[in-house]
Amino acid sequence: MLLVLSLLVVQGLMGAFDNFWHHEITEALPSKPSARKELMLHTAREFIYAILFIMLGWATWHGLFGIVVMVLLLVEVGITLWDFIEEDMTRKLPPLERVLHTVLAMNYGAVLILFLPILWAWSLDESVIKGADYGILSWVMTLYGIGVFFWGMRDLYAVIKLGPLQVAEHLRDPISVGETRVSKTVLVTGGTGFIGKALVRNLLSRGENIIVLTRDIMKARDAFGFHVDVVEKLDEIPNDRQIDAIVNLAGEPVIGLPWTKTRRTRIVSSRMDTTRSLISLIARLETKPKVLVSASAVGYYGDGGECLLDESSEGQQVFMSEFCQQWEDEAQGATQHGVRVSILRLGIVIGSGGGALPSLATPVRFGLGTIMGNGKQWMPWIHILDVLGLIDFALNNSNAGDVINATAPGALRHQDFIAELGTVLHRPVLFSIPAIILKSMLGEMSGIFLEGQKVSPSRAIELGYRFQYPTLDLALKDLFPRQQNQSVRAAL
Repeated sequence: MLLVLSLLVVQGLMGAFDNFWHHEITEALPSKPSARKELMLHTAREFIYAILFIMLGWATWHGLFGIVVMVLLLVEVGITLWDFIEEDMTRKLPPLERVLHTVLAMNYGAVLILFLPILWAWSLDESVIKGADYGILSWVMTLYGIGVFFWGMRDLYAVIKLGPLQVAEHLRDPISVGETRVSKTVLVTGGTGFIGKALVRNLLSRGENIIVLTRDIMKARDAFGFHVDVVEKLDEIPNDRQIDAIVNLAGEPVIGLPWTKTRRTRIVSSRMDTTRSLISLIARLETKPKVLVSASAVGYYGDGGECLLDESSEGQQVFMSEFCQQWEDEAQGATQHGVRVSILRLGIVIGSGGGALPSLATPVRFGLGTIMGNGKQWMPWIHILDVLGLIDFALNNSNAGDVINATAPGALRHQDFIAELGTVLHRPVLFSIPAIILKSMLGEMSGIFLEGQKVSPSRAIELGYRFQYPTLDLALKDLFPRQQNQSVRAAL
């Protein structure tokens, strides 16, 4: 029995990491309507684990009680298999999560192989519950049970908050489609991402016609219904199709698994291939678009140290900078066809329901707010509404060519950003992770967390763009209105 409990302890550790890192930090599932069914399955499984941890930590269960335990174990198997199917239908799992799920399944299989014969022997006895004390393992199982129960309550709250299960996202959160005398047709790549969804909704509200390039038609239909045209390949667009503008946001997430050779290739090719395809589309269109707005990142500048960086600052010979330079160079190819090109070097985008904010705010909410390294690295950020504002500005301002830094003018260091987040969420920031640990765990990718850029949006300001959220204080008050209301009530 001690071996069974030890395996369950390992299962709990791996499950906690999976929940915290993948479900909360990486994927931010509680904020995604498309993840509601998956969260329902997680909730049921977490409650089962909470019961099992408490039951098995302090007692042995005989007769009918043993059969109940057996049923719970087998129901968990069914829920897990259902969860695997649901995940494949609703989202693309990162490699680490797939590997972890495989290991979790193997470990749980070992638990069943070892424990079911014991349970069967128990079930043949008289129906009785006998106390047991496994020392430290009993207390660990109790802590696990309490922890997973509260995590289940957290997921249940998210399920309720996300609304009815069978209603598509565009119906749960209705899209306002505007009208205009002269509508434009805008092609958007990466339209089902965080920025892309917000952009498409914004353009639809103005009465524009939208074409979304996506690898997942069902996801696009769930997000936008039939308010947009959806294509899987640019080859589906005929040569005589009128396209007035293109916004290129597509690309593999940079944060995730370490930057192995394979992962670097995927990060680069996901951007380069799409951009090349766009240039080929522009070349064959009978009427050329007027403008291509293509995303890039402030990673273009590498580690900027204490230097104030504007659009004229040069890149560096490191991976992040080099692939941004290649991406931008590829997009500039549209100028050969008479298309104005505007490159937006995006900072860390914060907004409700996606982007970087959930992964930054969730640890703080749980009292686990953490400073990366010494915290003195600069952290260029921007509110999602200013990203949309700058895209709109670039689409409609004929002078907005070349490069624009899409960052808020209120530059902050990482430690100040996290401290401000802690203040808004009424949580202390108590922890820090030494740089050496991040470097040993993440390799070169640790530079995303340990290095920074003191970026100035000089070009945007020069052209007359007015930021809606120039300071982090204003941005966080907009994104966390409930916490602000609580503060006001407390003051009264």
